[in-house]
Amino acid sequence: MFLNTADPAVAKLFAAAAAIGIGAIGPGLGIGLAVRGAMEAIGRNPEAEGAVRTTLIIGAGLAEAIAIYAFVIALIIIFAA
Repeated sequence: MFLNTADPAVAKLFAAAAAIGIGAIGPGLGIGLAVRGAMEAIGRNPEAEGAVRTTLIIGAGLAEAIAIYAFVIALIIIFAA
């Protein structure tokens, strides 16, 4: 069975998949780099664990918000477009 890519319904699904797929790459990389930096900072200065953890959680939450925006855009593409 072949997909008819000229069909608008199929194009909407591909666009939604691309939106969430590409929109999750940046936050995933950002959170990974932030956790790596936090672990290195805690390893070098264990006394600063509380401050590093608080900053990490805030930063990870802000980065994760970008992925949620991409998900909302994917839903808009599927249901409203």
